[in-house]
Amino acid sequence: MTEDLLDYPKMMERALRGVVRDAVATAADQGLPGSHHFYITFRTTDPGVSLADHLAAENPDTMTIVLEHKFWDLQVDDHGFAVTLSFGGKSERLEVPFEAVTSFVDPSVKFGLQFEAPPEAPEEAEPEPAESEDGRVVALDR
Repeated sequence: MTEDLLDYPKMMERALRGVVRDAVATAADQGLPGSHHFYITFRTTDPGVSLADHLAAENPDTMTIVLEHKFWDLQVDDHGFAVTLSFGGKSERLEVPFEAVTSFVDPSVKFGLQFEAPPEAPEEAEPEPAESEDGRVVALDR
């Protein structure tokens, strides 16, 4: 089989994240129509995610938020969204890049998307010591 040099799976994921972006942007511009509402799960430790320290401590890996009745100041751009939600009666601002989203569900119409976790970075090997001709360690190769 020929190697996929175009990376179709990556293209598909980008396109599907565009669906999430468009749905959240519609909610930001027009509010949620009818009975639509969103469950959005995201990785809390991804670059660009911003949330209160106590929320990060309670959700060390992933967090699911619901956009339904009580959300404020929803803003969307090409890279992500920001929203204010109430947690225990206290308003908290969240910023979430679309790349951090792991699932998006609109249960009102039985629609959902699941995104693959990003590939894990390979573990770095320990540097090997470099030796001089007489066997002394002179430097670490990096």
